[in-house]
Order: sequence, then structure tokens, then C-alpha cells
Amino acid sequence: MADGGYTGDNFAQSVHAIIGADVIIAKQSDLKNGQVTPQRWVVERSFSWLTNWRRLWFNCERKLNTSKVMVAMAFIGILLARQ
Repeated sequence: MADGGYTGDNFAQSVHAIIGADVIIAKQSDLKNGQVTPQRWVVERSFSWLTNWRRLWFNCERKLNTSKVMVAMAFIGILLARQ
């Protein structure tokens, strides 16, 4: 599931080639009767949780792998805090 900014075919093809997954885009037009679809809620809530981690506010890492590790560590911290 991705945000509406990732609607290009190149992105979907790259994701499919790298990890073998299909890309589903959560769009604003998915709103029905003032309610957000469950898939869009998962995406928006995940972004909201990540904004609580100050190190992720700015892209100050020199390497992409370091940024990916920081996002993974943030989600691990979120999951441990929920236990």
C-alpha cells in the first residue's frame, strides 16, 4: 500500500521486480460517506507514528541503508511500546 504520490508505472514495476509485491495506491477518492477505507487508515496511521520519532523528521543520513534501518528501528520501538 502506498500513498497517492507513487502512482507511476515505474514505481510499481520496480517494487514488483525487487520484492515481488503488487502496489496498491490509497487515493483521496476512496472516501465513502465520510469514512476512510481501512487500507488508507493503515498507511496514514503508520506515517503518523513515524512523525513521533525526531530522527526521521529530516533526512540527515548519508546512506539509504542507514535511513531504512532507522525506520525499522522506529517501528520496532512502536511495537515494543504497544506491548
